[in-house]
Amino acid sequence: MTSIRGFVVAIIVGATQVEAQAQVGTDIGRAPTLTIERYPESWSYLADPARRTGRWTEPFKYIPLSTDGSTYLTTGLEVRSRYEGYANVRWGEAPDDGYVWHRFMPYADFHVGKLRLFAQPIVSGISGVRRAKRPVDTTGADMLQAFVEVETVVAEATSLRTSAGRKLISLGAGRFVDTRYGPNIPQAFDGFDMSLTGKAWRVTALYFRPVDNRLDDFDDRTSTQKTLWGAYATRWFGDSRANGFDVYYLGLRDRNAVYDQGAGRELVHTIGTRIFGDTGSTYWNLEAAVQNGTFAGHRRAAWGIGGEIGYRFARTPLQPDIRLAADVISGDDDLDDPRLGTLNPLFPRGKYFVSQSPIGPRNLMQLRPSLTIHPRKDVELSLSGSAYWRQSTDDGIYAISGALVRSGRDSDARFIGTQAEIAVAWQASPELNLAASVGVFDPGTFIRETGPAHVIKLIGVMANYRF
Repeated sequence: MTSIRGFVVAIIVGATQVEAQAQVGTDIGRAPTLTIERYPESWSYLADPARRTGRWTEPFKYIPLSTDGSTYLTTGLEVRSRYEGYANVRWGEAPDDGYVWHRFMPYADFHVGKLRLFAQPIVSGISGVRRAKRPVDTTGADMLQAFVEVETVVAEATSLRTSAGRKLISLGAGRFVDTRYGPNIPQAFDGFDMSLTGKAWRVTALYFRPVDNRLDDFDDRTSTQKTLWGAYATRWFGDSRANGFDVYYLGLRDRNAVYDQGAGRELVHTIGTRIFGDTGSTYWNLEAAVQNGTFAGHRRAAWGIGGEIGYRFARTPLQPDIRLAADVISGDDDLDDPRLGTLNPLFPRGKYFVSQSPIGPRNLMQLRPSLTIHPRKDVELSLSGSAYWRQSTDDGIYAISGALVRSGRDSDARFIGTQAEIAVAWQASPELNLAASVGVFDPGTFIRETGPAHVIKLIGVMANYRF
């Protein structure tokens, strides 16, 4: 649950990503209300006065522009500020860091019959930072999403949606392709996709290039380094769409991939599957994929397994939710052999393991039990502990972005360290979410043998307003 090149196996068990409806229940564990991408939301039901609740946001969600209701406009907004503070960055290799991210993201969704125009600009900034600003910190003012979509009915209960332009996309559990929602600037893509949807299934074909964010206004550009393509199919069991399975193929071309082994051109083909379910008490999300391809002119083959399973005690005081997550993600087993074995997670979730983590899903084994309680219906308090090891002692460890954090050339130790985090979220209103987290990362033998090894201390505080 808690977003590939070569051979990868990933087994994920966790909360299912359910297709958004107009009035979704609040999920305070994911901080935002409604949806992240915004365009999956459908507000056309508000054309029926009997279905309105009187909520002050409803006049903004459905603005009729024709007498028959086929032409209408939906609007919305996200305003978020998030403070992050770090002591002993990279276990003491870098100066302490602290800053406040700000972003303002209004959107407009214009419908004319089966034609749709969606636009979402972003105005972003960062304050208090003393290091150099990064593309995930701020992109100034720019266009985050802008696409056109056409829907066609091709058979009874079957429709085809085709879109082209710039958009946020998330596939399955977000282990390989996701919106990078946690950092300040989400990851958008330029290209097109086609989704054929029936009553109990969906097949999506896509071709995209990621958007390269830059620091100034209206200067984001389509990447010339990376290209993503593939097909993703889902079969649901039951009308709730809470249970089902996925199968997919994803391809990625990177003109300058970087690993502990070196840098070079990379081509990855991924075939995978995911099984997910939620009975209301027990939930699971299992994903597996294999990769093959080439790196720097030589074969690459990587793999990874991961998972999460949980149980909710809905009738117990505080409604505790216990879950266990685990991952085994391959690394390269010989840095002097040109054959590469490190998993490439493509464009994974911004918060891959916990709210703030210095390492990402490459050459990694991790085990993470957690407990969540609900002191009130709108308050969630969680405690998690993680232990991390290198899958291969010949490879280094990497950040979620894919950047090399520590080379594996100077140590044979496997144990990286342990991380503990406590987090709280309060859904103060249907629109406002307040959240905070505190964590520590205690270095293990590998960190102590390869450089500074101080305890990392992390804190995050966020206010997120969405309608």
